[in-house]
Amino acid sequence: MPNHVLLNNIDHKALRVDTGHDAALGDDVMFTVTFPAEFRSVQAHYPIVFHKDAQGELQPVAMFGFYQGKDRQGSNLFLDEGRWDATYVPLAIERQPFLIGRDGEQLMVHIDLDHPRVRSDRGEMLFRDQGGTTDYLDRITSVLMTLHDGLEGTPAFMAAMLRHDLIESFTLDVELDDGSLNRLVGFYTINEERLRALDAAALDELHRAGHLEPVYMVVASVSRFRDLIARMNRRHAAGH
Repeated sequence: MPNHVLLNNIDHKALRVDTGHDAALGDDVMFTVTFPAEFRSVQAHYPIVFHKDAQGELQPVAMFGFYQGKDRQGSNLFLDEGRWDATYVPLAIERQPFLIGRDGEQLMVHIDLDHPRVRSDRGEMLFRDQGGTTDYLDRITSVLMTLHDGLEGTPAFMAAMLRHDLIESFTLDVELDDGSLNRLVGFYTINEERLRALDAAALDELHRAGHLEPVYMVVASVSRFRDLIARMNRRHAAGH
């Protein structure tokens, strides 16, 4: 169970954070949440699709792999012997083990003390000897605020997509080089035919709201499925 507490330079002076990338550090996830302002960076490496959260609301996610096996466990194909094999790591991954919490109306940095990244023996320090924050914690604070602001804007983007009937479910069947079959279901994407059919007024509305560029970033990201398939083929060929 997570153990979220408000971060402070007295109780947590000695804490360090392991910034490596490994399954043991919680990185072996099939996807993570993203947001429209991040789409340009994300689409350079990962497919962007939509997935329903626990409340049944659609949200954009960056895909790292496919379901595998009868237990439908997903894997992260970007993990490679202790490193993340891409030049951009989505902010929702980078921010671990930190999160934003509220103290009244004020946003504050919290930390999950039970997260596997939290250590006392090695890793990035959070506070200087004099009590000030380190460059690492300053960076994380910036990441958290960017993530918070980005996620705040996601509902308006999703509402526009639904209003223009641009979201559709899809099924992706993948046959690997070894003959094994994998099916991706339960996700949604942009209906490109409906997007092309939008009239000038609808396109202008999306543009003025700042939604048009993110839509095309989602469309462009579909080509990244080829990279995921190639990564899975390499992993299977290596016997993993």
